[in-house]
Amino acid sequence: MSIILKTEGLSHRYSNTSWAIREINLEIAEQGIVGLLGTNGAGKSTTMNIICGSLNQTAGKVFVNGIDMRKQPEAAKKEIGFLPQNPPLYMDFTVDEYLIYCAELRFMEKNKIKGALEEVKERCNLSHISSRLIGNLSGGYRQRVGIAQAIIHKPRLVVFDEPTNGLDPNQLIEARKLIKEIALDHAVLLSSHILSEIQLLCKEIIMIEGGRIVFSDTMDAFNNYIQPHSILMRTEIPAPEAELLKIKGVTRVEFLTEKQVRIYFDGNQEITERLAEAALRHAWRLREIGFDKSLLDDTFKQISTQTIQ
Repeated sequence: MSIILKTEGLSHRYSNTSWAIREINLEIAEQGIVGLLGTNGAGKSTTMNIICGSLNQTAGKVFVNGIDMRKQPEAAKKEIGFLPQNPPLYMDFTVDEYLIYCAELRFMEKNKIKGALEEVKERCNLSHISSRLIGNLSGGYRQRVGIAQAIIHKPRLVVFDEPTNGLDPNQLIEARKLIKEIALDHAVLLSSHILSEIQLLCKEIIMIEGGRIVFSDTMDAFNNYIQPHSILMRTEIPAPEAELLKIKGVTRVEFLTEKQVRIYFDGNQEITERLAEAALRHAWRLREIGFDKSLLDDTFKQISTQTIQ
């Protein structure tokens, strides 16, 4: 499997301040999702901005599909699709107008734009809202438009920065499903400061703290730090213990309140989707679902403490 993204000794500092990132070395293959994880200010945004060519590094190299970003920036950027944390949407454009505009910005051949437009709308479930103004769309659909603009030109590498931030539980499930589908034929780098989001989507993980990589390995290796596996779920209608235990992967449940339950599971990454589907099927009115934040934060601190010297 070929390498789509490679960085060598990537380092950067702003003016005469301390280093924002230092000696970032990473490789991403042509398929799958790699999570870039770190607390706010850890260096994630600096790393992504350099990778996407919007910031020149102080030292080191970036290669996208074998192309040196500094020597051939235009050629390298054609291989990249980027969705920032705040999608760069024009609210007074229709979905079609905006996506065509984005295709033209990527210098796509005019005779290929129409086909690419229809394909990306189908993939992102946007065909039925082609003529609607982006400003009139819900947050979930705006996020889909943002994802569509990142992949319309069929880049080899797609970079997502906090792609599910601000979405409700149902929108989260749909966005995660779409990102997983994109990873079947793209290399995906997904940034987040939320460990649970990375754990749900990624098979490999790179953790940055203090501008340096403190952990780089498979998600299975990371999961070995977290025992037992547990998720917190809150519903408007109390979920019966017997129904929860019927869900594949659930090993034990612990009710914290009548409507909030800690659910232990066997490590299956699809567990939140199964719980959300059960909540919808039984009309429990899902209000919140996610990994036990305190447990995950402790894991992050543990890894960082062990690796930063």
